[in-house]
Amino acid sequence: MTLKVGILGFGGLGQAAAKLLSAKQEMQLVVAADKEGFAYDRNGLNAADVIAAYQSKGSLGYLEPSGILTQDSIAEAIATAKDVDGYFLALPNLPNTFMASVAKQFIASGWKGVLVDAIKRTSAVEQMITLAPELSAAGITYMSGCGATPGLLTAAAAIAAQSFAEVHKVEITFGVGIANWNAYRATIREDIAHMSGYTVDMAQAMTDAEVEALLEKTNGLIALENMEHADDIMLERVGICDRDRVTVGGVVDTRNPKKPLSTNMKLTGRTFEGKISTHTFTLGDETSMAANVCGPAFGYLKAGKQFHQRGIYGLMTAAEVMPAFVR
Repeated sequence: MTLKVGILGFGGLGQAAAKLLSAKQEMQLVVAADKEGFAYDRNGLNAADVIAAYQSKGSLGYLEPSGILTQDSIAEAIATAKDVDGYFLALPNLPNTFMASVAKQFIASGWKGVLVDAIKRTSAVEQMITLAPELSAAGITYMSGCGATPGLLTAAAAIAAQSFAEVHKVEITFGVGIANWNAYRATIREDIAHMSGYTVDMAQAMTDAEVEALLEKTNGLIALENMEHADDIMLERVGICDRDRVTVGGVVDTRNPKKPLSTNMKLTGRTFEGKISTHTFTLGDETSMAANVCGPAFGYLKAGKQFHQRGIYGLMTAAEVMPAFVR
């Protein structure tokens, strides 16, 4: 059975997600939306055509014959594409309440299926957790924090924890390299919001020229420490360790596709024999941010569909479910 899939948000991650899906047999992209419009074809959208329309004209709404221009693209896409099994919400979570507001649109629409996000902030995931009863009542299986971090690396920590009687600390360090910040403008703004002296509101309000000026000052590098990252609440929620034992930080190079450092997760703990040790999980430097976010997101969507078919609704995170590989 091929799952019919939608992508909401068509910036860098959304476009990468469309490319990734084009090589899959078990999933088919049928709807995608951006701010100005959406495209829907129940028989499947061609990733190359969709990306070309977006890049040349600025919106999927211009795609012939399946595009529709609208200022209410999410609501209209949901209403039009009733046969979609699940959506990847590749949306910027700016403001910090945005993802929860999108989830509420799905709840209100009466649509039933699987939703997957790759949101980062602890406070954003906390909002999703408060929506869990409403999601459950609406027949929606919602998978939150299912990108790279939180996501792939949080899941790795949940598995690594099994060797230990007590987990002392989880340290997640990421390196991201992108050739040009323009390809991931929303993601970079979210990263700037984590920088010392910046807030979500400040980052959202910055013009492209102001972002350029900031990156000029830092030689294109964004260094982040002790980020408000949802890996902490996700690991705490499943009883692995208190959130204050989890730290996340890293370096983003916005001018060079080569990673400035290797992305890794280190979990230190005490075994039942009393030994202190550390497990390390390191991602290959050749894997891009897009590969490490979109791959897990669709793996969690497939797992979410398996739960949904069994009547299991509500909210889950990447720390409590194994993703299912999408062929």
